[in-house]
Amino acid sequence: EVYRQKVDEKLSLNSEGKPFRMLVFRGSPKSSRKSIRHIDEMREEEAAALQNNSNQHHCRVMPKKEARILDAPNIRNDYYSSIMDWGNNNILAVALGSEVYLWNSKNSDVLKLFKATNSDYPTSVAWSEDTKFVAIGFMHSKLQLWDAETSKQIRMLEGHSQRIGTVAWNGHTLTSGSHDKSIINHDVRARRNVISRIKAHTAEVCGLKWSRSSNMLASGGNENHIYIWDSSKMSSSNFLHCFKDHCAAVKALAWCPYDSGVLASGGGTEDKCIKIWNVCGLEWNRHHKEILSGHGFSTNIHHNQLCLWRYPSMTKVGDLDRHSSRILDLSQSPDGVTVVSAGADETLRFWDIFGPTVTDTKDISDLDNLLSLKISPIR
Repeated sequence: EVYRQKVDEKLSLNSEGKPFRMLVFRGSPKSSRKSIRHIDEMREEEAAALQNNSNQHHCRVMPKKEARILDAPNIRNDYYSSIMDWGNNNILAVALGSEVYLWNSKNSDVLKLFKATNSDYPTSVAWSEDTKFVAIGFMHSKLQLWDAETSKQIRMLEGHSQRIGTVAWNGHTLTSGSHDKSIINHDVRARRNVISRIKAHTAEVCGLKWSRSSNMLASGGNENHIYIWDSSKMSSSNFLHCFKDHCAAVKALAWCPYDSGVLASGGGTEDKCIKIWNVCGLEWNRHHKEILSGHGFSTNIHHNQLCLWRYPSMTKVGDLDRHSSRILDLSQSPDGVTVVSAGADETLRFWDIFGPTVTDTKDISDLDNLLSLKISPIR
C-alpha cells in the first residue's frame, strides 16, 4: 500500500509537488464518454469550418516555378500517346522512346523497366490500382503486363490490331483503346482475357477514364465524340450517353472527385467549346474546387501552358508557361498535392499546385521537402 502511494505521488505530482495535469484523470466513465463526445463535436465543427472555407474563394497563390525538373530525353512528341502515370506507390512510370522508366519520388531512384525491340515502342502506360502491375500498350498493338518489383513481363494480352494509345484500370479489369477504333475490357486473371469488345467510335480511341465509383467509363475518340458506358452493360455495346460537342479529338478526360456525375473533357487544337483550348490533360484538385488543364499547340494565349480554373465558374486562377513546347500529358501524385507535366521539350516538370494553402513553413508537406529545385535526369 505504501509503495502504491509512492508511485501515485511520482506519477501525479510534478517537481514542485503540484498535480501534473496531463497524467491526472478525473471523473467517472460517464464523464469520460462526455469528453469523447466533446472531441467529436470539435472535429465536426472543424470539418464544417473547413467546408465553409472551401466554399469561399481564397486568394490562391500560384507557384512561380517548378518544384523539380527531370530531363526526359527521347520523349515522343505524340498527342495520341499517354506515356506517364503516377502510381499509388508514389512511383512515376514514364515511357521515353523505346524504354520505360520507374522514378521513385521518395528517394529519386530510377529503374529502367525494359527497352522495346523490333522498332516497336510504348504508347500508353498505367499502374494497376494496387500497384502490383504496370500495363503498357505499344505502337504495334501489343499489350503487356509487367511486375514492377521483379522487372519481368508476366503476361501478353491479345485483342487489338493497331496502336494502343490509352489504357485504364478498374480493379482486375484493364480497359484498352486503340487506333483500330475498338475498346476492349480484359480480365487480367482469366486465361481468355477478353471480356468484351466495343466498336462505337468511328476513329481512334484517344482517351479512357473510369469513374471513381467504378461503374461508368468515359471514352473519347478522334472523331470528336465522347461515350459514357455502364460497366454492367458494356458487353451489349449499348452506351448511356454520346456527346458530340467537341470539334477536335478528345483525349483529356477526368471525373470530378467531389461530384460523381461531373466529367471534364478537353479536345485538340481546333476545340474551343468550353474555353479550355487544345487540352492534352486534365487533373481535378481534390483539396479545392479547381481543375488544372495542360495545353499544346494553339493560336491563343494558352499555348504550351498549364491553366488552373475554379469550378464550377471556370474562371481562371492563374497559368504557368515554363514548358518551351507543347504539354503531352499530366499525372497527379497519390496525395493530390503535386502534378507532373510531360512536355515535348523533353522535360518532366513537377508542380506543387494543389493542396491547402501553405501559410507557415511547418505546414509544408513531406513531398515539399523531398522535391528540390534542381534539374536532374530521369535516367
